[in-house]
Amino acid sequence: MLILKNVFNGQAVAKARLYFRAALTVVESSRTGRALLSGLRATTRSFGGVLHQLWLEVTGFTFLAIAFIGGVAGLREYGKYQSGHSAGPGRLLLAICFTATFAWFGLTSFWRVNKRVSKPRN
Repeated sequence: MLILKNVFNGQAVAKARLYFRAALTVVESSRTGRALLSGLRATTRSFGGVLHQLWLEVTGFTFLAIAFIGGVAGLREYGKYQSGHSAGPGRLLLAICFTATFAWFGLTSFWRVNKRVSKPRN
């Protein structure tokens, strides 16, 4: 752990940033270098957008799956509440709030994906 603190101090990061910027300046000085950097930036931006969309879809599915599990628990608690085997409506209300919250998170995640996909690109 001590070694990592010495490697990643502020001076080392600043020095690496200077080296990177100098290399970038050398590459940008040629037409081929600018074309390669432009292609790299476009590819990175495209992959980043796809990975962000995938992240939203996976988290949306996960939240909806957890909401489904909460819904099943809510149904079970509702059965206990109706039959009189429950001490009160507290666990039922907790299951309803849990399910609604996670369903909301899941749905809004998919809505955000839909907004990103349907947004016109320049």
